[in-house]
Amino acid sequence: MNQAPLLADAQSSQERLLVIYTGGTIGMQPQSNGLSPAGDFPERLASALSQLPLRDQQMLPAYDVISYSPLIDSSAATPLTWQQLAADIAERFTEHRGFVVIHGTDTLSWTAASLAYQLQGLDRPVVLTGAMAPLETPNSDALQNLYGALRFAAHPELQEVAIYFANRLLRGTRAIKQHSEAVEAFSSPSYPLLGERIGDDFILFPSRGLSYQQRGAPRFELVDYQPFANGEVVRITLWPGIAPWQLEAWLSHPNVKGALLQLWGAGNLPDNPALLEVIAKASGEGKLIAAISQCPQGRVHMGAYAAGHGLTDAGVLSGDDMTPEAAYTKLVHVLAQPISLEDQRRRFLTTLVGER
Repeated sequence: MNQAPLLADAQSSQERLLVIYTGGTIGMQPQSNGLSPAGDFPERLASALSQLPLRDQQMLPAYDVISYSPLIDSSAATPLTWQQLAADIAERFTEHRGFVVIHGTDTLSWTAASLAYQLQGLDRPVVLTGAMAPLETPNSDALQNLYGALRFAAHPELQEVAIYFANRLLRGTRAIKQHSEAVEAFSSPSYPLLGERIGDDFILFPSRGLSYQQRGAPRFELVDYQPFANGEVVRITLWPGIAPWQLEAWLSHPNVKGALLQLWGAGNLPDNPALLEVIAKASGEGKLIAAISQCPQGRVHMGAYAAGHGLTDAGVLSGDDMTPEAAYTKLVHVLAQPISLEDQRRRFLTTLVGER
């Protein structure tokens, strides 16, 4: 359940941003048993922003805040979390000029990718951010991340889901968390930055972004993720020595509806025909199986090497250069569509929001 919006003044909401606080390190405070989620975030946010230099304060857009209750530890997020966030944004979409989602960093890029698929056709910004240290911690990155997210979320030329972190604006379907401690925790290995902060300026690179201004109204796809919220889509990373019985234990389970395989290099797997037989059997049963590379950069070219020959014939869909987050959340999204298996396969192979 969400708390009522905190209104900063009587300005029309259509001219304001909506900040959605879901939880995460950014809002935690020290307790006797360590850092724990803390409330009163709207007031704490306002207090923190008031510490910015006057020039920066004057550049802040007006905003409202809603806080989730209970707060979400991002490591406990599920597809239902993604569905709830998309629904909340869609419900308030026409009332605000842009959105900032404050989220824990562990699964922030997963949520960003899912939101992009659910909120297709955006004509305004949705910017996710978080922090590696709590808001009130000395030298925390939280305040600057929040400030930058607010600035970019007020930019009308940004018309997609993005992540702002450590002075950089990344496409939501192209970002990964690459570091567990550094403030520059996120990167976009296969796509250039959408924007960045340089000094006091927040610069957007419009030629790199999605734009739907000439394409009519947003075409949101708010489908039900409930059937895929308990592990029905699996992610399997190959390791040296993987055996067919191990792969079969995953793919043959009756609850499994889809799988993301992370192969070696350009799309290779061990020279064991029984592995391909397991994959082909699962695909033949109507399970949606896609593959990407374990390498953070580059793409799969299934069949380019003998070690990957037969994957396409086994029904495996190429994930091209997609991140694990973008590929997995896309599998969930297309499987949730009330369409035929053939159309699900086609949509996975189609670029929807710049994810491949």
